[in-house]
Amino acid sequence: MKVEQNKMVSVDYKLTVDGQIADQSMPGQPLQFVCGMGMLLPKFEEAIMGKEPGESVSFTLEAKDGYGEVVAEAIVELPKTVFMMDGKIAEDILFVGSQIPMSTADGHHMMGVVKEVKDETVVMDFNHPMAGKTLNFDVTVVEVRDVTPEDLASQGGCGCGDCGGGCGDHECGDGCDCGGCH
Repeated sequence: MKVEQNKMVSVDYKLTVDGQIADQSMPGQPLQFVCGMGMLLPKFEEAIMGKEPGESVSFTLEAKDGYGEVVAEAIVELPKTVFMMDGKIAEDILFVGSQIPMSTADGHHMMGVVKEVKDETVVMDFNHPMAGKTLNFDVTVVEVRDVTPEDLASQGGCGCGDCGGGCGDHECGDGCDCGGCH
């Protein structure tokens, strides 16, 4: 069976960035995903499309096809008072490289990385850590199989209710984007 939309795919992979291994699957623990559900970078899925178990491929994604370019507006200087916990500034988390989960005023959650700590402010970078980076992948397809309702439920479901993880408010195909309903 070949990698195609709406198939459960398992891959072993290694991601190299700037000559260093940035991420990789663990031996015997391949990355599993339903192809086409938007869980992985579209160009990643495109590069393995049509491959069969045992086949390998190496490819490079430029920043625009990976996590985007660095957006200058996503690097902001915040007053240290933003980092108050129990009435005190949480100095123990304010160091260069520290990843801090934060929320916007409207409740949107995002991860920021401390770039610089000043006397009264902290420079935070809210770009994806891989923004602006060229991504080099080595991927081997381990398994390709049909998707089960259990797979869809574990991946968040398609929302149609017929695939094991949705509200059931509509018939499959009416707003269902999984394409693999039974």
